[in-house]
Amino acid sequence: MEWRQQTSISCADAFREAQRWIEEVTGKQFGCNDFRAALENGVLLCNLINQLKPGIIKRVNRLSTPIAGLDNINVFLKACGKLGLNESQLFHPGDLQDLSTRVTLRYCRSASSRAIMYVLITIYWLGRKAHLDSLYTGPEFNFKAFEGLLGLALSKVSYSSRLFSQLLFPFSACNYCVSTLTLPFISRL
Repeated sequence: MEWRQQTSISCADAFREAQRWIEEVTGKQFGCNDFRAALENGVLLCNLINQLKPGIIKRVNRLSTPIAGLDNINVFLKACGKLGLNESQLFHPGDLQDLSTRVTLRYCRSASSRAIMYVLITIYWLGRKAHLDSLYTGPEFNFKAFEGLLGLALSKVSYSSRLFSQLLFPFSACNYCVSTLTLPFISRL
């Protein structure tokens, strides 16, 4: 099966679960069928984290401009850090940008799909953090829905780290040892 097909199959359950969980925690609907578009202004994400930790975000920018959305996303990511998520568990603010207005190239479409995967992974880690918090009494998060997505991401990281180590140390007798040492340095594919 081609990687893009695996990605869409692996992500479908994760998209549905992330949307369901965000809507149940916040009490607000996505308002559209496009996952990226529903989150790009950052308002739902800020509402989500304020439900998990009330008052962690003091101000949500409700202007409908790209700069306001980027501001909200940055505030959300900082709040995730305050909750204990590592930088490697967070998506990049640009991962929610709309690439459809740019020149349509195969690269842009695949980059957009990868970027949304990073957003899903951040939501997964935020859901785990909420689940582990003894004070959290909100809706359950279905971690099983993310198995396909996380398995695909881990297999790509593992493959990339092996390839990276083989390129750096082609004659090394212990490429596995080298790949485990280089894995932390390969954060984005």
